[in-house]
Amino acid sequence: MAWNGAQWAARAPQASGLPTALVGRRAEREAIGGLLDAVRDGLSGALVLTGEPGIGKTRLLEYAADRAAEVRVVRLTPVEQETGLGFGALHRLLRPFLDRAALLPAPQRAALDAALGLASGLPADRYLVGLATLTLLSEVAADQPLLFLVDDAQWLDRESAEALAFTARRLHADSLGLIFAVRDGAGDKGLFDALSTRRVAGLAESEARTLLTSGTRRVDPAVADRIVVGTGGNPLALLELADALTAEQLSGVAPLPDPLPVGRLLEDHFQGLVRALPTATGTLLLLLAAAPSDDTGLMWRAAGRLGLSARAVEPAVAAGILGRGLPTAFRHPLIRSTVYAGAGAGERRRVHAALAAACDAVRDADRRAWHRAEAAEGVDDQVADDLEAASERARSRGGYSQQALFLSRAVDFTGAPDRRAERLLDAAQAHLMSGDAAAARTALDLAGADLRGPVLRIRELRIRATAQMFRIVVADVPAMLMDAVARLGPQDPGLTWELLREALHAALVAHDRVQGTSLAEVGAAVAAARPAPDTAAYGRDLLVEGLARRVAEGYEHGAPVLRTALGLLRDGHGTGRGTGDGNSPFAVMLSMACDDLWDVRAERELTDRLAAADRDAGALYALSITLLVAARCDLWDGRFTEAEVRYAEFDDIAADTGFPGGGDINRLHLFALTGREAELRAAARRTEQMTGMGHGVLHLLARHALTLFELGQGSYRQAARHAQAVFEADPPACGNLVLPLLVEAGVRTGDRAAAAAALVRLEERAPLAGTPWALGALALGRALTADGDDAEKSYRESVELLGQVPLALEQARSRLLFGEWLRRRKRRSDARTQLRAAYESFDAFGAVPYAERARTELLATGETARVRTEETRFVLTPRERQVAAMAAAGLTNVEIATRLFVTTSTVEFHMNKVFRKLGITSRRQIPRAIGEPGSDPGASRRRT
Repeated sequence: MAWNGAQWAARAPQASGLPTALVGRRAEREAIGGLLDAVRDGLSGALVLTGEPGIGKTRLLEYAADRAAEVRVVRLTPVEQETGLGFGALHRLLRPFLDRAALLPAPQRAALDAALGLASGLPADRYLVGLATLTLLSEVAADQPLLFLVDDAQWLDRESAEALAFTARRLHADSLGLIFAVRDGAGDKGLFDALSTRRVAGLAESEARTLLTSGTRRVDPAVADRIVVGTGGNPLALLELADALTAEQLSGVAPLPDPLPVGRLLEDHFQGLVRALPTATGTLLLLLAAAPSDDTGLMWRAAGRLGLSARAVEPAVAAGILGRGLPTAFRHPLIRSTVYAGAGAGERRRVHAALAAACDAVRDADRRAWHRAEAAEGVDDQVADDLEAASERARSRGGYSQQALFLSRAVDFTGAPDRRAERLLDAAQAHLMSGDAAAARTALDLAGADLRGPVLRIRELRIRATAQMFRIVVADVPAMLMDAVARLGPQDPGLTWELLREALHAALVAHDRVQGTSLAEVGAAVAAARPAPDTAAYGRDLLVEGLARRVAEGYEHGAPVLRTALGLLRDGHGTGRGTGDGNSPFAVMLSMACDDLWDVRAERELTDRLAAADRDAGALYALSITLLVAARCDLWDGRFTEAEVRYAEFDDIAADTGFPGGGDINRLHLFALTGREAELRAAARRTEQMTGMGHGVLHLLARHALTLFELGQGSYRQAARHAQAVFEADPPACGNLVLPLLVEAGVRTGDRAAAAAALVRLEERAPLAGTPWALGALALGRALTADGDDAEKSYRESVELLGQVPLALEQARSRLLFGEWLRRRKRRSDARTQLRAAYESFDAFGAVPYAERARTELLATGETARVRTEETRFVLTPRERQVAAMAAAGLTNVEIATRLFVTTSTVEFHMNKVFRKLGITSRRQIPRAIGEPGSDPGASRRRT
């Protein structure tokens, strides 16, 4: 019997849906069972199922629902045609629980209300929306364990996907499970990459045969083998092909089609089924495919406008396209997309026009604008204006990807070139706000031909520069922004200052890798554009000016300005809305200014303030950068475990935000001080690779870290080589911090010229800074190059000065050098005092190279160093240590959860583990158990 395509198209399936019993899938069933067991036990979990269409992902979600005894199951199936409606899927998911939103902390409640359009206000921060989602769902799960099943998750709007991915990554002890089914090749936006993922493949041959021969179907073994191989074990393809073949073909009497139509098998099959239905039924199916699945009222209103009756569903139910229990639901998600894709353009426009007419002009304004656009052809300014209005509403809710989508669609109906360009630039900016730099660059490229006049060109340059910074490719960013400044001229001083500030930020990061201009040129331009002293952000602006003068005019011109700026910021004057900026984290330049003045007090104080403001605002990207600065402060004070906690939190946030700057390159100094040589050198090599992207200062920071490591090892020549490179580049980030290290390396290698040059710079700059760290570093430099009483006096001065500020590590280094000097002068008793204090400090910190160096020196004095004992705090994980430290500072579980962007139940889970590991029974015992004096882990403290 010959194969007949029409015959294939006309046949209805003999069975509707998959069999009740799940065939095979042992590994998937075990993963689902493990997740459900965890949820019932009070824990949480997330699972992503990926695979080709028809492979069985939906069936596995059904299996999970069937096995979810004692668990409340909530299902969501997004619609491809509504991926542009920001927070739409999240609203549908949370709608049953919004009566509990009043229990959320105020910032979270405001963010969620704004995102869902329940209240007006500032645009919602998408990470606060994610935290609100997490908190709300965990509150609901406290009453009964929850399982969320999201089918076709690739069609989630980006904002909803971000909120759910954030929630899934932050789950721990919340009786909450999420399972996402994602179709291959449809693009899941990469948001679920960090979650546990299981690829669903075709069934094994024996399992596929079992499925194929299920029910009353009689299949010849040879025919079965060919079908199994031809479909790759795809369950839906197996069943639909078997239903479409004749009894003669299945029994082997008639030949099978050659080749088997598997490539577009399912789409062709379903389209054929639809074409065989009455015209009215086909139109109704298209309407169902284009309408939101949970708004049957809208669908039937549109159906009425098209003259369709409810009876039109009956042939589709009989054909197995729609389900019998819910006749407006497609039997399989693939059928919905196939119906929509297979319809003619004119028919789709007619259906969208009916949906637009059926939408409420106020309540459903965004959906109405979208359907009107789908129904329109050619230039239509009214449609474009409606889409732009919808984009503004999206922006007001914080739905930036939705804003970009509406604007991009508006461009299709815009006739005037300048308006097209403006809308594309707005779309590019919105893409950046949503974290999609690639889409932003595409929008900018499309706008290129229509950009006319300096204003649009300036906007384009600025957005391109921001996109480059997001990709951490910074070499040409300063030149791009300087070009924008030149185009702008004198007409807008405020905008000029913003552009220059961003250019300086990028130039400081790129340092000697700047292309198209130079750090000095950018600094000179910034210094010449000094802002008025009565501006709201004068303290911050003055710090920017100070850095500019430092790199353009010299340290003696920059340091006084920086001192004044830090004083203003510490006093809380002239900071406007605060010292944080979510788009361009202020912590970067703040860290450079503080390090350049050796001002660890200001750095610690202002960093704590920044971190608190960032946490309150849910500004995760800005917070992540602030955490890196705070970690450096921890290292200088010997608080290595606290630093590791901050690095771990940075990594968590980087995963949440998609920021590409994470990884071990941030731990360079921790690796150096703890003696983890292999990790240090691997991270340093990565910084070399990143210099091509313009990260000159990062490479110099790596050289500074290598200097510290080599000095700890006693490898003075290697230390001198690294330190000399930093000395010559003289970056604000570590150019001054390296000076006493270069003096030490120069003295130890006999390179008196290098030591003298470093000391001269110390003599010039330390008094201008005037901080205890600066003067202590100067005293140490003098001690290393002096003899006799002068050297001893300077060593003692250094130890005393460094003890005045939270610099326990630096003070221990000074004691080590003092003790070595005393031992070389045969003053063993005095040497033991300094070396013992240095060794015990290094040993407690975990500064292995320096502890070994101090131990060796101590042994040379005739004293045996104590054996290091393991402290209980080191059995805690970074997150447990973080929770314990906050509890030691007096924070409640609710306050800890808010600061860490987790749930209260997760904090309680970690606290229970802290109590068990430390062998304590009361929160009052925590400070002593972890070696904390009961103060906030972010607060500075004096160590002597």
